[in-house]
Amino acid sequence: MQKTIKFYSKPSIIATSTVVGPKEGEGPIGKYFERIVFDDTFGEKTFEKAECKMLSTAIEQSIKNAELGVDEIDALLSGDLLNQIVSSSFAARSFEIPYIGVYNACSTMTEAFALGAMMIDGGYFDNVVAATGSHFSTAERQYRYPLELGCVRPPQSQWTVTGAGSAVISSKRKGNFPHITHATFGIVSDFGVKDANNMGAAMATAAASTIQTHLENLGVKPNYYDLIVTGDLGALGSRLLKDVLKERGVNIDKNHVDCGELIYNIDEAEYQGGSGAGCSASVFNSYIYGKLIKRQIKRVLFVATGALLSTVTTQQGESIPSIAHAVGIENEEN
Repeated sequence: MQKTIKFYSKPSIIATSTVVGPKEGEGPIGKYFERIVFDDTFGEKTFEKAECKMLSTAIEQSIKNAELGVDEIDALLSGDLLNQIVSSSFAARSFEIPYIGVYNACSTMTEAFALGAMMIDGGYFDNVVAATGSHFSTAERQYRYPLELGCVRPPQSQWTVTGAGSAVISSKRKGNFPHITHATFGIVSDFGVKDANNMGAAMATAAASTIQTHLENLGVKPNYYDLIVTGDLGALGSRLLKDVLKERGVNIDKNHVDCGELIYNIDEAEYQGGSGAGCSASVFNSYIYGKLIKRQIKRVLFVATGALLSTVTTQQGESIPSIAHAVGIENEEN
């Protein structure tokens, strides 16, 4: 049974940082990203090295933005999409911080938020960093085809975001900072989708399950939140999510947005929008977080979604199980 955790100490998100690639910087929310890299190799010899550098840069800058030293961070929770989450592990080499590698595909950002908030709320740590990232070129050749083949992308596909986002969660500072109020860990859902290009359809039911459970556990209607932000369902997945929830008596039409739809101009070049662990990480830790800080919005349900596939399972004809984790984030007047 899914349960929703309430955090009584209200762990605060005191600083964030984002690093994105050129395509992301040209999108509709490009001005909100802290750093835009205009060469997606980021000066490195491989795309994998570039992904690692983007993640470590975001982590380092978020700590600086929090006006903390690295020695004041008690734990780093980070993950990515590459085998053995090497981008996160390699980035952790740059910091003498206890490292906890986490992986739930593209839902890793909310997983890290929830676990970090639990560590803070339990009184075990004072400051933790939650971070994730992805890169279009590394994800494509791991999960689909080498870029050199020039394969035609089907219309249901999404574009893996080249970007990273990092946030510092703290027990020390309250003030005008958004705080994590609740967390709902998802269950694995399988919609029967076998197409590795159709991530939105594969993840829609997982998002629906977690959102419905979260609202029921809190005893609130969807309008309790100013925004219900999903991670990377894209245009098709977002429509499916809303249809599934309507069938269950839950209507989120008025306050739902999707990071995959926000980050790109939805047209023939981007198809269904963005995906990847860096999608929700970069959008939330810039655009959404900024609105919370300014109190343009006061309550957000952040629901990142992840497709739990591998190249081997896809080649063996397996369907794609998916998951979604939700965190409630609020910034009410004191």
